[in-house]
Amino acid sequence: MLRLLLCIITVCVFSAAAFPARGEPAASPETAPSPPVPAKPAMSLQLYFENDLFYNTDRYYTNAVQARLISPDLRTLAENDLLPEGISRALVDVPFPGRKEAVRYNISLGLGQQIYTPSDTQLKNPPDDDRPYAGYLYGLLALHAKKENRLDTLELAAGVIGPSALGEQAQNEVHRFRGFETAKGWSHQLHDEPALMLTWTRAWRLNEASRGWAWDFLPHTAVSAGIPFTQAGLGGELRWGWNLPPDYGSSTIRPGAGIYVPDADTGARGGGWADRISLYVFAGGDGRFVAHNTLLDGNTWRDSPSVDKFPFVGELSGGVALGLGDLRLTYTHVYRSKEFHNQEKGQDFGSITLGYTF
Repeated sequence: MLRLLLCIITVCVFSAAAFPARGEPAASPETAPSPPVPAKPAMSLQLYFENDLFYNTDRYYTNAVQARLISPDLRTLAENDLLPEGISRALVDVPFPGRKEAVRYNISLGLGQQIYTPSDTQLKNPPDDDRPYAGYLYGLLALHAKKENRLDTLELAAGVIGPSALGEQAQNEVHRFRGFETAKGWSHQLHDEPALMLTWTRAWRLNEASRGWAWDFLPHTAVSAGIPFTQAGLGGELRWGWNLPPDYGSSTIRPGAGIYVPDADTGARGGGWADRISLYVFAGGDGRFVAHNTLLDGNTWRDSPSVDKFPFVGELSGGVALGLGDLRLTYTHVYRSKEFHNQEKGQDFGSITLGYTF
């Protein structure tokens, strides 16, 4: 069933061209008159890559990838060409905080994988007090609602934890290709377990969008419930540079993130080159309370490796972003505090995001 679900999500991602533009949906609260959306028939594709190899380590949160396709601005969630018509109409009745006040909407679809290992991957029998081997493979559907300088996101992620997540194959095949030692302890990874998680996030842009040299501050909060993560947190990002994009921050891979949503007011697809270049630096921090983390607590219904986690995890991040017309490249350095007892120290990893609007 999980593989079938992931296949369905994958088909949805690549089926945009198969569904012709539709007319106005049936009358509903969401289809009431709303401010017109400036014409911008542009979708965005975002590719994420995160790895601790940037800092010459190979442990803990060791690799993650994600691809996300984001719709253009929509007057209603039902007016999209990413999903079949029946599903699109059902979105009209999905409630979440901030939706009723929104004037524009987006939908995004994504696929991703995360890989976790203990500190010493050459041991065939990892110690019981070190992080378990685990892979997490998932698909996601996210609904985005925007009002002035606020973005609300409701995201549903579904997938699998365990051997079916292909963490062992992904890590060791890449290591073989690059001539690295393969990880020897994957036979001790978490067992197969379905994953289903709902996340709500809210992000603010406190400064008005402006061209030229400027700075802004972007706070955010998030709540997740399910498997693998049940947690709540908040954070923020400070940016300074040339032509800051009117979005909601330089996100890394985390539940409810990946929120570079095209804004119809950006004007990014018009004007001279000086108007289409963006260059800025940023720094931020996050803190979250973790009630449950399957990747540390172990399998829910079966005995498995596990460790005692810390209930509070903090992150510091900083980086640089470059936008050239419809392309944007971002590099982020992340420091994450200890996540479990007996962890030697906090972890550093790098995050690269490539975005393309088309």
